[in-house]
Amino acid sequence: MAPNDDFSVSRRDFFKSAGVGGLATGLLSQVELRAQTGVREVGPGAVQIQLTLNGQRHTLSVEPRVTLLDAVRTRLNMTGVKRVCDRGTCGACTMMLDGRTVYACSILAIEAQGKAIRTVESLGTEAAPHPVQEAFCEHDALMCGFCTPGFVMATTALLERTPTPTPDEARHALDGNICRCGTYKKVLEAALATKGVRRG
Repeated sequence: MAPNDDFSVSRRDFFKSAGVGGLATGLLSQVELRAQTGVREVGPGAVQIQLTLNGQRHTLSVEPRVTLLDAVRTRLNMTGVKRVCDRGTCGACTMMLDGRTVYACSILAIEAQGKAIRTVESLGTEAAPHPVQEAFCEHDALMCGFCTPGFVMATTALLERTPTPTPDEARHALDGNICRCGTYKKVLEAALATKGVRRG
């Protein structure tokens, strides 16, 4: 059967049209998604954001890729939160976001807008430490101290939810934090002995 010259498409023309069609469909889908969700694109340059950190509002200019950990440590000079693994596996950068613990190295600063962010600096002072901080000192639940702020924040979040946790509940709440010095037993003792933490 002779080929129909009126409907002749080369491989090159086919792939060109398929590529353009796919691109157009993808762009239309993104436009529709933005229209439905109200989400707008930002970046790649710096954008202005507002963070509520330890009860105070801060306005920052950061690139959208900046993590909450970087924004708090390097832009707001709150160095209690530590950078250790930078992969969301060790818990040294644990903060509280609207009352729940998060790894600050795995959250974008721009995502934390409108949420109540708490770091270890919010808990107490040298003259009047928080009950969790007191318990950590009394039970010798720290050695090098690098992981301590993360453990203190995780313990505080636990006790604000569950004032008298069982050992299993405490282990479960703290199992996202790593101590390379091996003070787990003392941390657990401190968590279970802490009294006077108000519900968050």
